[in-house]
Amino acid sequence: MDGTGGAEMSAPGFAMPSALFSDYSERLGAALREFDWAPVEGLAHDLLDCWRTGRQVFLAGNGGSGGNANHLANDFLYPLSKAHGSGLRVHSLCANPAALTCLANDEGYEAIFSMQLAVLAREDDVLIVLSGSGNSPNVLRALEEAKKIGMTSYAMLGFSGGKAKALADVPIHFEIDDMQIAEDAQMIVGHMLLQWLYGQREDVNVLKDCAADLRQTWRRMKNS
Repeated sequence: MDGTGGAEMSAPGFAMPSALFSDYSERLGAALREFDWAPVEGLAHDLLDCWRTGRQVFLAGNGGSGGNANHLANDFLYPLSKAHGSGLRVHSLCANPAALTCLANDEGYEAIFSMQLAVLAREDDVLIVLSGSGNSPNVLRALEEAKKIGMTSYAMLGFSGGKAKALADVPIHFEIDDMQIAEDAQMIVGHMLLQWLYGQREDVNVLKDCAADLRQTWRRMKNS
């Protein structure tokens, strides 16, 4: 589960598992078919620019959405760096139990993401929050902190989108009243982004090589 935030599980009742499987597949497919993909395309280009320039990407979420944040942070870090030698500078704000429990204990659970951003993030970095309901206080605080810092914020949301829909610079909103399908959509979007970024690796390689050549030239000039 996402960690509630005001949204309840809404699975329909079926006598036979196969009936639920069919219904679930249809509802997931409908959510994808009816979705406006323009915000995701914008995120794809923003992530590519982060990869090229070294800007950082932060992810955050609660419960299953937090697990998805950890999963996608791994995907953006390892497969891209394995193919390229240099992946995205990506951080999941859900991944450090010591930091999470310290902040929750000392500052309150609503501050567990925002206080990490205040220390680690910089202007022009990117924040991606994942939330089924869009109403989790710690997610909202993270979006508010991102605005203070001057980050660009994206929010992958389900249900009505909640308060996060208005707070995020770019909402990625699947209007589906089902927490599990909302969380599925988060991963589908993330994996689509990963595959597209992987396809741009040669372009990034050229830019990285040019930057490395410029740095070497500058060092030689500086030491001459």
